[in-house]
Amino acid sequence: MANESRMQKWLDIVDRDIDVAEWLQVGGRWLYVAFECHQALEKVIKAYWCGTRDDDPPYIHDHNRLLEMCGLAEKMSDGQRDFIDMMKPMYIAARYPEHKQRVAATLNEHTCKDIVEQTKEFKQWILQEYSAATKPSSSSDATNK
Repeated sequence: MANESRMQKWLDIVDRDIDVAEWLQVGGRWLYVAFECHQALEKVIKAYWCGTRDDDPPYIHDHNRLLEMCGLAEKMSDGQRDFIDMMKPMYIAARYPEHKQRVAATLNEHTCKDIVEQTKEFKQWILQEYSAATKPSSSSDATNK
């Protein structure tokens, strides 16, 4: 199925972003650990989009908007919402040095370890939601037996 192929391309990039985040974590590059996790979150949402829709995801970086647009926002737990909100300032492309310094000051080994773990958990949740969204309904299963 074409949607699964498009979805898998995004998921491959997600895995690479998480690997990079873990590598940067070893080097203590906290700001860039968080940035890579921000990127992984964006891409896993876009993977879900591609797996459940025929159109391409929009060129935006706002996790909340993407989650709303693909119907996942209302399914999230309060903890997931808090995590997504906490990750918003981690998008650092073209930011002023003062902004980067403020964000970097909030990060350390412990917070980055937590960010990486929560990113992995969010990816797993998205994959579960994808499975639920694409699973044949139980009524059709019963008629096929």
